[in-house]
Amino acid sequence: MNTVKNDPNPPPVGGVLWSMAGDIRMLLTLPAALAMQVAHPAVGAGVDDHSLFRTDPWGRGERSLTSLQLWVYGGTGAAEEGRRLRQLHKAIQGMDAHGRRYHALTPEYYAWVHATGYPVFRYAQNYLGRPFTEAQERQLYAEWLQVGRVLGIHDRDMPQTIEEFWPYYQKVLDNDLEETLVVRELVATNPPLPVPDRGPRWLRLLLRLSWPWLRPRFARFRRFLTIGLMPPDARQAIGLEWTDAQERRLRRFGRVVRAVVLVLPERLRFMPIARRARRAARG
Repeated sequence: MNTVKNDPNPPPVGGVLWSMAGDIRMLLTLPAALAMQVAHPAVGAGVDDHSLFRTDPWGRGERSLTSLQLWVYGGTGAAEEGRRLRQLHKAIQGMDAHGRRYHALTPEYYAWVHATGYPVFRYAQNYLGRPFTEAQERQLYAEWLQVGRVLGIHDRDMPQTIEEFWPYYQKVLDNDLEETLVVRELVATNPPLPVPDRGPRWLRLLLRLSWPWLRPRFARFRRFLTIGLMPPDARQAIGLEWTDAQERRLRRFGRVVRAVVLVLPERLRFMPIARRARRAARG
């Protein structure tokens, strides 16, 4: 524990999350985790009612990615980011598609949003990196529990071991998940995505000119990653189809990603917050 504020510390330097959370391959796993989150009707309704994912998807994505990086690499600022998120979610409440009231900070819902990270990271590693050993899977889970504490989730609301996690996970899949409106939008092949507005001016101009051609192709690629890097049991619970041909494509794609990323210099392989934290740790 942080002895100054009694705040939970982020996962340890040099741990499993330290190595993977800032790697650019993490970007490829986020759509699958998000789709699993919003497949819960309460979470999906909160995103549908309160999120800017339709009008500002690039800004929302950037903010979410920055927040995730701070949970792992933020040092003493990690818990502060966790408190900021809880404060942000206090006002998120309403009625889901089944007429049931929801509040974003209901422990059951908030804990599920956090929980999705572990099975997605674990499954995607089989394609984008070297599969985890059993010891690494256990370490990853222990570190992901620590992230939950950073987010202000009580231990009583999170399974404390892998052996406890899988029955909890299966229960949510069996009883709660469905193809919500937000899931359908995330896997749509021709959604009304606005032109990306991040990056240098020349890139934004190029994207603006090419977006009518690029948008449907980007959407199909997003659908491919969203469904492909989602664990098959979650995919089945939500009702998302995946073919053998798509599986073969994903495996080929993963081999290319592994080959390219492993030869990149650190300044290209890791995102800025992770890069700075890794440099500071070495110093």
